[in-house]
Amino acid sequence: MRRVASQRTVSPEHRHIQHSMKQSDSIVIIPTYNEKENIENIIRAVFALEKAFHILVIDDGSPDGTAQIVKRLQQTEFADRLFLVERQGKLGLGTAYIRGFRWALERDYQYVFEMDADFSHDPHDLPRLYSACADEGYDVAIGSRYVSGVNVVNWPMGRVLMSYFASKYVRFITGFPVNDTTAGFKCYRRRVLQTIELDKIRFKGYAFQIEMKFTAYKIGFRIKEVPVIFVNRREGTSKMSGGIFSEAFFGVMRLRWDGWTRKYPALPEKG
Repeated sequence: MRRVASQRTVSPEHRHIQHSMKQSDSIVIIPTYNEKENIENIIRAVFALEKAFHILVIDDGSPDGTAQIVKRLQQTEFADRLFLVERQGKLGLGTAYIRGFRWALERDYQYVFEMDADFSHDPHDLPRLYSACADEGYDVAIGSRYVSGVNVVNWPMGRVLMSYFASKYVRFITGFPVNDTTAGFKCYRRRVLQTIELDKIRFKGYAFQIEMKFTAYKIGFRIKEVPVIFVNRREGTSKMSGGIFSEAFFGVMRLRWDGWTRKYPALPEKG
């Protein structure tokens, strides 16, 4: 009796689903330092969304093994949509994102996201930020804690007030019409990052977030604040420090001076 080898046929519809799982127009950049409690869960949460996103983790030499967790997930499950850049030592949030921006621009991603690893940014809000840019035509979408009141959960009141009034201070000094100037949950259209002169972004902490938004605004890009609820981290240790806030406080003065004296790139025509 001749045995007929069974061949599993794959329908065109299933092939399309498999292909689309590997392809994405969007990359989520997640900087990490000692995030072993959160990194696998945040990766799985993003990949569970109906909209397909890719993830780029920028790890600053975490001694707790964060990068090893990412490598395991790459090798066992997510080789085609999870990527890792390892850096030696804590080099700063701003430089991590700029490294990620350059990485994304070397590839064909049209929408580039910033997101924390600790679930303070809800992955379910990623499609809302994407829609603001892809469907509504905005160039930058900001996940805003302060556009509709104060939407912060589990933060000490002192830190809420410091963050809230920091954004008010930035707006007062610069005239920059954004409510949440220090927000770190964002979506950029590709052309924004191509136009901003990344080599001239000077700040590394909270002021980096302000400087990127302010520069996009001065160039003339359209910015939308999408209301989100910010939840304080449940696992791991906060990376916030007084130095980060002081950089932001004094950096705003320099941004105001730049606004008067610096020649910003021209707004590119829409392709």
